[in-house]
Amino acid sequence: MPRAQKVALGLMAAFFLLAPLVVYPVFLMKAMCFALFACAFNLLIGYGGLLSFGHAMFFGTAGYATAHAAKVWGFPPELAILFGTAVAALLGVVTGLLAIRRQGIYFAMVTLALAQMVYFFCLQAKFTGGEDGIQAVPRGMLFGVLDLSNVWAMYFTVFAIFMAGFLFIYRVIHSPFGQVLKAIRENEQRALSLGYDVDRYKLLAYVLSGTLAGLAGGTKALVFQLASLTDVHWSMSGEVVLMTLLGGLGTVFGPVVGAFIVITMENYLAQLGAWVTIVQGIIFVICVLAFRRGVVGEIGNWLRKPL
Repeated sequence: MPRAQKVALGLMAAFFLLAPLVVYPVFLMKAMCFALFACAFNLLIGYGGLLSFGHAMFFGTAGYATAHAAKVWGFPPELAILFGTAVAALLGVVTGLLAIRRQGIYFAMVTLALAQMVYFFCLQAKFTGGEDGIQAVPRGMLFGVLDLSNVWAMYFTVFAIFMAGFLFIYRVIHSPFGQVLKAIRENEQRALSLGYDVDRYKLLAYVLSGTLAGLAGGTKALVFQLASLTDVHWSMSGEVVLMTLLGGLGTVFGPVVGAFIVITMENYLAQLGAWVTIVQGIIFVICVLAFRRGVVGEIGNWLRKPL
């Protein structure tokens, strides 16, 4: 890991370790869940060059699966999250086999259509609770030892999941697999001519991204003890696109910063009511015009260091 990235990683870890002393822990847990979601999405679009408009289906479906497993089946939190993540991985395989048959805007539209099908399934299925969702999800005892009803135990569990997911994505990006993904993003025909099975690499990237998005969604369901239609709605897919672009597409730390900015705006601008969307749009336009590479992308360009 380059020195600049080591410093950035240390600052990020220190921030999330010390911030709950002055900031509401639940807000920070939400920020970490969405940061992991954005990092998973960035793996697909920033390094694979695949724009998905349906990533909320992984995030929301894993939330429903985790909540159902914990509340109805009585799974402990670690198994509930693993179950939700596995459901997201399976959904990634099924939808990925259909979606990767198309490229560009057609790929994006197929993922959006598939996500809408999942949304209406969640709306109509009995076990999801319809518009009410699954409420009062028990957090339980982690490994039978740690009581997650304690906010600090829950916080450091979320922190550990976020850091593990982030470091896993970092390893994937800098592995030979990640280098092939970048080659496909830059010139798919040339990668194909070199003998790489492009469709297999794209499918694996899609499934990995969906699985990690599911991990974030399952964790969020336990944090808020709720799984709802909001997390599987198409607007959530748009929100993660916004987070990634705002922080810096194709950067390591950009999605984390972008997610934190968006969640902060939603939290502190909520008092504006219906004007929130307009204010967010104006801020987004200003950031795009001022930071063409995203916030972290511009900082990295200024420092001449990859971030």
